[in-house]
Amino acid sequence: MITPLELISPSYRSALLVLHAQPHGWGTKGYKWATTVADLIRKHKASSVLDYGCGMGTLARNLRTMGIRGLRIDEYDPAIPGKDHLPSFADLVVCTDVLEHIEPDRLDVVLEHLKVLARKAIFVVVSTQAANVSLPDGRNAHLTIESDEWWDARLRASGFTLQPMAAKQPMEFAAVLTS
Repeated sequence: MITPLELISPSYRSALLVLHAQPHGWGTKGYKWATTVADLIRKHKASSVLDYGCGMGTLARNLRTMGIRGLRIDEYDPAIPGKDHLPSFADLVVCTDVLEHIEPDRLDVVLEHLKVLARKAIFVVVSTQAANVSLPDGRNAHLTIESDEWWDARLRASGFTLQPMAAKQPMEFAAVLTS
C-alpha cells in the first residue's frame, strides 16, 4: 500500500501549500482539458474520473457542466486541504501539469500509484519547460524538466503503453497510458 509520505515530502507539501494560497491562479488550468477528457470518457466508456493533482478543481467543475450522465468525479491534491486524502480507483485518471512538479526521488512511486488507481486509462500532460513560478526556496516549480523523448521512455520503463496525443500545446508531452 502506497502511503502519503511516499508520494510527497512534508517540506515540499508545505511549499506547495504556500503557492496554492497565493492569488496568482496557480493550479487553475485543468479546465482547458475538459473537452479532451470528455472524449476519453466516451472512448473508454468510463463511469469514474480521478483528477490526480487537481489543484483548484477547474477540470471537475467543467466536466460537471457537460452533462455526462452517471459520471463519478473525484479529486486528489496533496497540497489542497480537503482534497489531500489518498484517492480511490477510477476508470480514467487525469494527471495534467502534475508530473513535472513531482519530487524526482518520488516519481517512481507516483507513477506506480497512477497505475494502481487507473482501471482503464490515464491521461497525462507534462510540461517540458520551466515554470513561470518559483517555490518559496527559489527553485523552479517544475522540478523535472525533460524532453518529450525522456518522458516517453520514462513512462514506458514504468510499464505503461503509450498512445501519444496529437492535440497538445507546444512544449508539452501528452499521452494516454494503459498498463
